[in-house]
Amino acid sequence: MDKIIVLDFGGQYNQLIARRIRELHVYSEVLPFNTDLEKLKDKNVKGIILTGGPNSVYLPSSPKIDKMIFDINKPLLGICYGAQLLAYLSSGKVKQGAVGEYGSAIITTSKSNLLSTMLDKEEVFMSHRDCIYSLPEDFIITSSTKDCPIASYENIKKNIYGTQFHPEVKHTKHGNKIFKNFLFNICHCKKEWKYDTFIENKIEEIKEKVQNKKVLLGLSGGVDSSVTAALLSKAIGKNLYCVFIDHGLMRKDEGKEIEETFKKYDLNFISIDASSLFYDKLKGIIDPEMKRKIIESTFLEVFEKEAKKLGEIDYFAQGTIYPDRIESGLGISAKIKSHHNVGGLPSKINFQGIIEPLDMLFKDEVRKVGMKLNLPSSLINRQPFPGPGLGIRIIGEITKEKVKIVQEADYIFRKELKKNNYKADQYFAALSSMKSVGVMGDSRTYEYALILRAVQTDDFMTAKPTLLPPTFLEHISDLLINNVKGINRVFYDYTSKPPATIEFE
Repeated sequence: MDKIIVLDFGGQYNQLIARRIRELHVYSEVLPFNTDLEKLKDKNVKGIILTGGPNSVYLPSSPKIDKMIFDINKPLLGICYGAQLLAYLSSGKVKQGAVGEYGSAIITTSKSNLLSTMLDKEEVFMSHRDCIYSLPEDFIITSSTKDCPIASYENIKKNIYGTQFHPEVKHTKHGNKIFKNFLFNICHCKKEWKYDTFIENKIEEIKEKVQNKKVLLGLSGGVDSSVTAALLSKAIGKNLYCVFIDHGLMRKDEGKEIEETFKKYDLNFISIDASSLFYDKLKGIIDPEMKRKIIESTFLEVFEKEAKKLGEIDYFAQGTIYPDRIESGLGISAKIKSHHNVGGLPSKINFQGIIEPLDMLFKDEVRKVGMKLNLPSSLINRQPFPGPGLGIRIIGEITKEKVKIVQEADYIFRKELKKNNYKADQYFAALSSMKSVGVMGDSRTYEYALILRAVQTDDFMTAKPTLLPPTFLEHISDLLINNVKGINRVFYDYTSKPPATIEFE
């Protein structure tokens, strides 16, 4: 199908570009900036987007692309660093600006192919200090701000376009218009990215890879692994074995609920209680990244043991999705945190290969695929829960007592949000490592501080805090302290992503 390649230069919003393009029913894939140009010459590649990044194009150490990219006859769109790089490689001048632009800005637009459907004045999102100060010959300025003389430019003859601002970020109010113009008026893409097509192609791909061999799927009960199970079941039927490992870090009663749900399906469902093993391995561990690594390796250890019991198992499958890969480090983008289901197979693992049919999908895309596969809404809309579970919602060492505190507090918080009809895309309780003095019943206490978090997000790459009323926060604080033993303070986290992550580790 027609596709747009997004070349990654390490910016924090890179994957949003791919998502915005897919929303317009054109397939988009993110590749490292140093991808072989031969791959970009593929006839299905209709255009190339160069992303933002934290570097300065004029420094020798900054990531660059080969100038031969201008000779492959594909429309090019540079965003932020990408725009500076295209101009710089074409003999334009880029240097540090007198002031930076961070956040909302107003551009004044002029006649332009890329901005043809935009207003004369538009609100956009800026995040830069370096600026383009002069353009190469035959390039024209198409917008500017009071502090940025070249906010966008283009060379229609050479099919080169650039925006200093970020159209992929929703704070650029009409950013989608820019992508529509680039995709359909400049690249002449066809709308071929459809979920029915994705499902058909994935099922055929799995059939071709697996043949008559057996697959063991790590099933957590979340939407990602549930959709993976549905795809694999359609492709290989009885050769699929779904293994649920209870690591003792689930939400309250969730292990039982998952068992009851999946035993109804014909999935060769197996449930294993490995909580004691996980607790032993995590004893004394404080560092969150080390916790993730231990949980990852312990999951694989248990899966390997189960595979031996089942006999010849050739493939291991898991519900890895695109944000998991991004945050674990994709291309030159910074590694934010390891996801337990990312990183491939250890060298000694006893599986022939790994199957990750959703590893190029965002969370909302996974839900849509689940709907197409007729999965129940209770699975599709299940509150997101990380693979390492409460292990990354407990700061410091993990103990059974701390897990019990978080389970009870989280249950009450989620119940009260639902009861009061407050909407959030993800919400949970986490336990800090801070203990402080309190007073309960005229007695001194020395207990933990609990943190509550609720966010609004549609892509789980960025998020805003849910603005819960102070009266509700006061109510929930009293309720938690009166009903959950081990805490004497409650905090509410108002931090966006970025700079924070959604989880609280």
